[in-house]
Amino acid sequence: MNEMQLKYGTNPNQKPARIYMEDGSDLPITVLSGRPGYINLLDAMNGWQLVSQLKAVSGLPAATSFKHVSPAGAAIGRPLTDTLKKIYWVDDVKKFTPLSSAYARARGADRMSSFGDFISLSDVCDVATARLIRREVSDGVIAPGYEPKALEMLKAKKGGAYCVLQIDPDYVPKPLERREVFGITFEQGRNELNIDDKFFQNIVTKNKDIPKEAMLDLAISMIVLKYTQSNSVCYVKDGQAIGIGAGQQSRIHCTRLAGQKADNWWLRQSPQVLNLPFRDDLSRPDRDNAIDLYIGDEYMDLLADGVWENTFTEKPPVFTVEEKKAWIAQQKDVVLGSDAFFPFGDNIERAFKSGVKYVAEPGGSVRDDDVIAACDRHNMVMSFTGLRLFHH
Repeated sequence: MNEMQLKYGTNPNQKPARIYMEDGSDLPITVLSGRPGYINLLDAMNGWQLVSQLKAVSGLPAATSFKHVSPAGAAIGRPLTDTLKKIYWVDDVKKFTPLSSAYARARGADRMSSFGDFISLSDVCDVATARLIRREVSDGVIAPGYEPKALEMLKAKKGGAYCVLQIDPDYVPKPLERREVFGITFEQGRNELNIDDKFFQNIVTKNKDIPKEAMLDLAISMIVLKYTQSNSVCYVKDGQAIGIGAGQQSRIHCTRLAGQKADNWWLRQSPQVLNLPFRDDLSRPDRDNAIDLYIGDEYMDLLADGVWENTFTEKPPVFTVEEKKAWIAQQKDVVLGSDAFFPFGDNIERAFKSGVKYVAEPGGSVRDDDVIAACDRHNMVMSFTGLRLFHH
């Protein structure tokens, strides 16, 4: 099959809609369940490339959670700590595989953004991963294959309407890619940039010590940025993205947005949040929304008398600004990647507040010296990659 008709395009008024292979060859994807939409397929194609490259650089299974053609989370399959299991709402799960750990991390890092995601998996979807997917609000999944029982579980999701795609892992696209905008065809070479350890050899700060684990996290940040709508910045910790700022016109706004998400990820691990007395009948999405309010500036929307009773069995204390700052100050050794150069040192100052120690960016700004000096003030390590990673 070299063509697939879609219900509609980006929006319901955009009809007709389809995907097809212009050269007449077969599509590299097979629909096993449901009916994918236009945006679903954009997420699936970008997500599949992302997890394939994460698997190649790390040697571990990888997963990503996509929303609106940018990743909300991405991770490799490292074991979960008890704390991470709790904040990702998987502490009741008895058995994890590397792939299910990767998905739990990818989905859990920014659960607000991952709500209704499209999932990409680097490996054959196993039962443990399907069980996690089955319990979340999601639009669909793409993987190179599915264990029979895992496929059965996923096909039953949404009353049989859940989108399950299988991709040919050996598919290689042509070196030129095209798109049409306003009746005009654009053509460019595909971004086949290989990101590995050699990508970060040009270290421009006084501190030049990048441990092996940080080097891998730098690679993860750059691979994530390669498939994130620009401008974009990505914070990474222990093999997973913990804050992604996508599609911002200003670099500092990218850094702030991603930094706030990284801070929230860390705040969720604080005793104040871990011990919140949620009502037993509260759903996971409602708990996510409550936590987001609790750790934010509008906490009284949650804690006001006559309101908190809808969420908690007893009224929790306010998580004060001072307490939050003290907890965030304990975060260390975070990696930060940027898809283009930092024009001002304010980006570094903001990143440092979220525990960033290692930075990778292309360099090339007229103020590179100021940016380097900002890193040196905080004994941070920065690599100039020399290559921009815009994605649109």
